[in-house]
Amino acid sequence: MMSSKESELIRIAVFYDGNYFTHVSNYYNYEHERRSRLSVAGLHDFVRRQVAEYEKVDSRYCQVVEAHYFRGRLSSYEVQEQNRLFAERVFDDILMGESVVTHYLPVRVKDGRIEEKGIDLYLAMECYELAFYKRFDVVVLVACDGDFVPLVRKLSGLGSRVMVLGWDFEYNDDRTGRVRKTVTSVDLLREATYPVSMHEIIDNKVSRNESAVNNLFVMRDKKYVPQVRPRTDNYEVYFSRVLALKNGYGFIDWPPNNLYFHYTWLIDSDFNDLDEGDRIEFKIGQNDKDQDVAIDVRKVSEFE
Repeated sequence: MMSSKESELIRIAVFYDGNYFTHVSNYYNYEHERRSRLSVAGLHDFVRRQVAEYEKVDSRYCQVVEAHYFRGRLSSYEVQEQNRLFAERVFDDILMGESVVTHYLPVRVKDGRIEEKGIDLYLAMECYELAFYKRFDVVVLVACDGDFVPLVRKLSGLGSRVMVLGWDFEYNDDRTGRVRKTVTSVDLLREATYPVSMHEIIDNKVSRNESAVNNLFVMRDKKYVPQVRPRTDNYEVYFSRVLALKNGYGFIDWPPNNLYFHYTWLIDSDFNDLDEGDRIEFKIGQNDKDQDVAIDVRKVSEFE
């Protein structure tokens, strides 16, 4: 028979540094052999299992009771100009479906660079206030910045155990030729009750095929192939550049509305080899809704 302590619900709250989470998800989608984004639902399930293992209880008694996502956000006009409005709405739907509360602060673009200020402080203040009133048993931080060390100490003072999900990785950025590196603060990991090196778990040859690890990533339905046909009034070949790559779809700079293509409409090219900004050639076709799309898409060099 399970004791009353063993059967007591362990209440978990997850707090996302949205910019960091997006950066890690992009790494796995574009640079890592997984070629897939992180799944919010899969991450929450993984957290429950990890907490159960550390707390030595059945995972049924470990539940994510709250989740909060913090990130700076461009204005609707600026996002639309960058053809990112639809992608942001899709991710909002995912967060809403997992009952993740979103917290956005406005950001500005200066000299072509996005300036994001105050997000870390916003996260820390909200996290501490919620933990103070609701007394979460375990607070999970999806973050890497050493600036969160004081928060972890304050949470520990409240009696909450703190789990930090951190990633360390580096890769060569083909667009700039530079080595990109992401490292989780050692001080942050030391202060955490339960520091978790996510990159080690994901890349571990023994655990990498376990369902909990595989479920950390969005599963793509490779059997689905959208229907498309050539336009009978247009056989020309056009040239442009890739604006974005999202979940098996590419988006092409083609005013006024731009065009999209499915990875199955590529010829002599692999979707995983494409990057934003790549030069491509294509023809214009139509989907089953009579909308113009790009077909026979092929990556070309700058000199073709």
